[in-house]
Amino acid sequence: MACFFRRKIAAKLGRALQQSEDVFIPALSAVPVFRKQQSPDFKLSINTLRSSGVLPSSGDTQEQSEELANRLKQDSVVEDISAGNGVIHFKVNRKLLVEKMLEPFGKEDDHTFGLNSELFKTLKKGTTLVEYSSPNIAKKFHAGHLRSTIIGNFIANLKQSLGYNVIRMNYLGDWGMQFGLLGAGFGTFGCQEKLKQNPLQHLFEVYVQVNKEAAHNEDMMQAARDFFRQLEQHESEAVSLWQQFREITVDEYQRVYKRLNVHFDIYSGESFHQHGAQEVVQQLQSRGLLKTSETGAGVVDTSTDGDMSSVCAVQRADGTTLYITRDLAAAIDRKEKYNFDEMIYVTDKGQANHFNQLFHVLRALGHSWADRCEHVPFGLVRGMSTRSGEVVFLEDVLNEARNRMLHNMSQSKTTKEMDDPEDTAEKVGISALIVQDFKGPLHSDYKFDWDRMLQAQGDTGVFLQYTHARLCSLIRRNEGVGGFIFDPSLLLEPTSIIVLQHLLRYDEVLYQSSQDLQPKHLVNFLLKLCHLVASAHRELPVKGSSQEVAQARLRLFSGAGSVLAGGMRILGITPVDKM
Repeated sequence: MACFFRRKIAAKLGRALQQSEDVFIPALSAVPVFRKQQSPDFKLSINTLRSSGVLPSSGDTQEQSEELANRLKQDSVVEDISAGNGVIHFKVNRKLLVEKMLEPFGKEDDHTFGLNSELFKTLKKGTTLVEYSSPNIAKKFHAGHLRSTIIGNFIANLKQSLGYNVIRMNYLGDWGMQFGLLGAGFGTFGCQEKLKQNPLQHLFEVYVQVNKEAAHNEDMMQAARDFFRQLEQHESEAVSLWQQFREITVDEYQRVYKRLNVHFDIYSGESFHQHGAQEVVQQLQSRGLLKTSETGAGVVDTSTDGDMSSVCAVQRADGTTLYITRDLAAAIDRKEKYNFDEMIYVTDKGQANHFNQLFHVLRALGHSWADRCEHVPFGLVRGMSTRSGEVVFLEDVLNEARNRMLHNMSQSKTTKEMDDPEDTAEKVGISALIVQDFKGPLHSDYKFDWDRMLQAQGDTGVFLQYTHARLCSLIRRNEGVGGFIFDPSLLLEPTSIIVLQHLLRYDEVLYQSSQDLQPKHLVNFLLKLCHLVASAHRELPVKGSSQEVAQARLRLFSGAGSVLAGGMRILGITPVDKM
């Protein structure tokens, strides 16, 4: 694997410069490959050595590159060393490259390829709490929650695969004046029978009706205020109805999450932190941090100069708390309960100021761990609609993706017979949704495009699934090939070498993703792997080759398929083996 070569080159550098080889491990990186030209395997940046004090920071980088390259000798592992523009390139022994890269495959632990890299030793692994999805109860799952759900799932999957203890939390919007409206509205417009038949659709209809009514009917608005006051005072009838709304909503959400292959360890919510929110206000008051605004609201000064130019409201004039007050109480409660080492919130970029204020107030309260809290923001999805028009609900989007994919599969001449075409279409459609979302920077808005998203060729989730299914089919068709000792010298063609060179970068890509929590690095790595595998599939036939050559090529394709499947699972995609 990449670690073997990185360590050998680092040892060579350590001897030449009389430094610990560990100094050079992070400075060595695998070289990105290009299909039509041969490239070296690893490169060492001279500037990295200069900035770390290993080489003098003055002087010409080109001269330093050439001087160091001349001091390094070739051996049985490294067969060529050359100086480039401020870098040194290393080409490893081709037969050894094949042998070491394909060594893990065909064993029980081949799914851990790249995950035990020494690059991850520098990561401070501990307990990571990821809060994502977080829809409002008593409302259908809006398509806008799709990004939070799949991005949070990716971050949790990535951290877990790298050895962190991950807590997946869904923090439901289950408190506030909206439930006063819904409770009062259900008394007027609601029907228990309809609630049983189609729970969220009925609650949605009630909510729309009561909002229209409350807009011009003060009696309805007062009824809503009365219902929410009853909730806050824990009156049994109001609480019982609220609990019913909450339970049926969570049940409905879990059905949608199952389709997305998403699960949560904890379903929490604002309602859990009513009492804690009042305690936060008291703590702010006792520390002299709570000020009263001109409108009578309780605020905290979050301006850098302490001049009240920027304030965070934590209490209404009537003494009730706000969303951010409950968020403060939730953060403090989570630290006490789970003792996390880091907490990650995944929400749209419109909430950036909310989280800046949240972390500021936590620090002001003396919670230094607020520095280990992070907001991962994402942009908007534009133009998400189905054939029937504008879409509001995520389930409509999932159904549309499945149905379009099922249609495409039925029209394709290459589609294989499968036990459950709908299930396959569902998984492939969801892959397409995820890959379209993950290809660019998360903070950017992007335009949703059904046709481009579902193309079988090009950089799509369909292409990932098609490549994986094709590799599975190739291995199934050749199950009888085996019994020979694997001979690395049978895989020295440029086409197979370039696939292995690309696999050298896998641990670096995962490391990069762990640093900025962006899925684009992994998505683009896997898409490029699929293109390289497609070339290899054309140029390295298994059928018609001698058994020894067939076995060697199958080892290459099996390894590529294993990495592809592992990477897809981290992204939250379930690989299919027939298409």
